[in-house]
Amino acid sequence: MSSEDLGAEDGVSVTRGMKAAYALAWQACPGMLLLQAVTAVIGGMAPVATAWLTKAALDELAADDPRTGALAWCAAGIGALGIAMAATSAVTRYAQGRARRAIGLHAQDRLFTAVNRLSGLARLEEPRFHDRLRLAQQSAEHAPDQLVQMGLSTLQGALGIAGFLGTLLAISPVMAGAALVAAVPAMVAHLALSRRRAGLMWRTSPGMRRKLFYQMLLTDLQAAKEVRLFGLGDFLHGRMLTELRSANSAEDRLERGVVRTQVSLAALGALLSAGGLLWAVQTAAAGNISIGDVSVFIAALAGLQSGLSVLIQGVALGHQSALVFHHYLAVVAVRDDLAGPSQPREVAPLAHAIELRDVWFRYGEDSPWVLRGLNLTIPHGTSLAVVGLNGAGKSTLVKLLCRFYDPQRGSVLWDGVDIRDVPVDRLRQRIGAVFQDYMDYDLSAAENIGLGDLEAIDDLDRIRAAAERAGVHETVERLPAGYRTMLSRLFHAGDEHDEDGEEDGGGEAAAANGVHLSGGQWQRLALARGLMRQGRDLMILDEPSSGLDAVAEREVHDRLRELRAGSTSILVSHRLSAVRRADRIVVVQDGKILESGDHASLTASPDGLYARLFHTQAEGYREDPAPSADSAGPPPGETGATGAVPTTAVAG
Repeated sequence: MSSEDLGAEDGVSVTRGMKAAYALAWQACPGMLLLQAVTAVIGGMAPVATAWLTKAALDELAADDPRTGALAWCAAGIGALGIAMAATSAVTRYAQGRARRAIGLHAQDRLFTAVNRLSGLARLEEPRFHDRLRLAQQSAEHAPDQLVQMGLSTLQGALGIAGFLGTLLAISPVMAGAALVAAVPAMVAHLALSRRRAGLMWRTSPGMRRKLFYQMLLTDLQAAKEVRLFGLGDFLHGRMLTELRSANSAEDRLERGVVRTQVSLAALGALLSAGGLLWAVQTAAAGNISIGDVSVFIAALAGLQSGLSVLIQGVALGHQSALVFHHYLAVVAVRDDLAGPSQPREVAPLAHAIELRDVWFRYGEDSPWVLRGLNLTIPHGTSLAVVGLNGAGKSTLVKLLCRFYDPQRGSVLWDGVDIRDVPVDRLRQRIGAVFQDYMDYDLSAAENIGLGDLEAIDDLDRIRAAAERAGVHETVERLPAGYRTMLSRLFHAGDEHDEDGEEDGGGEAAAANGVHLSGGQWQRLALARGLMRQGRDLMILDEPSSGLDAVAEREVHDRLRELRAGSTSILVSHRLSAVRRADRIVVVQDGKILESGDHASLTASPDGLYARLFHTQAEGYREDPAPSADSAGPPPGETGATGAVPTTAVAG
C-alpha cells in the first residue's frame, strides 16, 4: 500500500498523533487529564514499593530476632498501598469515562465543523474523501481517547518498569538485560501488526461503505416499495453479506498472524521466567541471596515482563490509532473546495444583471465538458426560463449561479462583480431556490418549511404565509398536530409514552408516530421552504412542479408568476407550458445557448428545437382523428373510443 493510502506512515508519527490527541484532551477536559496523570504516577510506583516492603518483611521474618515494630510498619505500608491502589483504580475509571465522553464530543465537533466549512459540492463527490471521512468519524470516537490512554499507561508503565528494572539490576544485571532484550522482538512484532491493522481498515473502507449502503436500502422506507415489489431483498442481502465476508476474510488472515506472533512471544516470556526462577532458587540455595531477595526478584521479573508487555501493546495500539487518526487530522485540516477571495467584496442588491461570460465547466479532469463557452445575461427584474434536453447543462448552470462549483474557464458576474470575489455565504443569502432533488427532512412540518430561512424558523406567521403561497397551508392544517406534526416514521415528537407504554390520546398521540406525505405534498412543502426567502435578489426554480398533477401544476405556476412579477427569477422546466409566459426563454444544447427569445418568437421558427419540443408535448393533448368509414372497427365485444385519448409526451 502506498504511503498516501495509509496516511503517510513515515511522515505521520505517533508523536504527531499524541500531540493532537493531548491538545484535544486538554481543550475538552484539562481537570480529568491531570487527575489521570496523578493516578498513573501512583499506579506505577505502588507495585514497586509493595515489592520492596514485602522483601523487607520476609527478611525480617528470616532474621534470628524478628522485630515486631518493623514487621508492623511493613504490614501497615503494604495495606496502605493496597488501599491506595484500589482507590486509584476507581478514580481512574471515573476520570477515563469523563475524559472519553468529553474528548469524543470535542473531536466530533471539530470534525463536522470542518465538513461544514466546505462551501461547494466537489469534495462530497469524491469516493476517496468519503472513505477518509468514514475512518475520520470512527477515529474521532475512539482514537483521541486511545492515544491519551496510551500516553498515560506509558507513564505508569515506565515508572513501574524503572523501579522493577532497578531491582533486577541490583540482584542480577544479567537477568535484567535478558528481560530487556526479549522485549525488542515483541515491540517490533506489535508495531508491524498495528501497521497492518491500520492498512486493513483503509483497504476495506470502500467495501464497508457499500455494506452500509445495502443495509440502508434494506431498511429505508423510500426504497422499500421497489425492494418489495421487485423482490430485491435477497439480492441486496446477498450483496451486503458478500462485502461483510470479504472484510471478515481479510481480518481473519490478519488475526491468524496475530495468533502466531502472540504464541511465539508468550513462549519466549515463559522461558525467561522459568530460567529466572531456576537461577533464583539455585542462588538462594547456595546462600548468595536471601529469601527476601528471591521474593523481590520474582516480583520484579514478573512486574518487568508484565510492564513491558503492557507498554508494548499500548505503544502498538497508539501507533495504530495514530495511523488511523491521520484521516481525522486530514479531514479537520481540509481546505475549502471553493477558493476564498483574497480581497473580499461586498455583494450589493442586484441592480443591473447577472452575466455568465464564456463559461466552461466539467465535473472532473477526465469528464466531458458540460458547459462549453456559455454566454448568458439575466437582466434585473426579468423572468428567465431555461429549457433543453436531459444532459444539456441546465442544472449545472443553476449550480454555478449558487456557486456550488466554480467554472474552469470564464466567469459569473453579479452587477459586474465576479462572484468568486464575494464571500460565498453573503452571495447565497441573496438567493432563494427550489431544487428538483429537494430534501424530505424527518422533522416537523413547521421546521421543514422554516429551514428555508433559519432566522425565521420559529416565526410561525412567516411559515404559514410561505405555506399559503405554495398552496400547502390547508394540507398542513389538516395534519394531526398541524404545523407541529412530525413528517417522519423514524422519530416521534418528544416522549409521548408513559412507563406502561400507553400513548396519550387524541391527535397528539397520532402525531407522535409521524405522518407520511405524498410526493406532490412534499414538493409543495419544498416550494414553501424556498419561498421563505421571499424578497431575495434571485429566485431559482428548478423543476418546481415536476411531481404535481396538471391542476396543481397550473395553480403553482400561477402563484409563482405573481410572486416573480418584477423580480429576477430563473425557471428550469421540461414542461414548456410552464415557461411560455417567461420574459425570456433560452434553449440549452450541448452546453451552449442554442436559441433565445420569448414563447411567440421561438414557436414561430418551426425548425427550432424549442418549437419541436413544444409541438411534441402539445400533440399528446390533441384529440385523435375520428376513424374513417373504411377503418377497421374494434374487435368484437369491445367498444371503440372515438373521443380524445390524451398521452403526455415530456420532451427530454
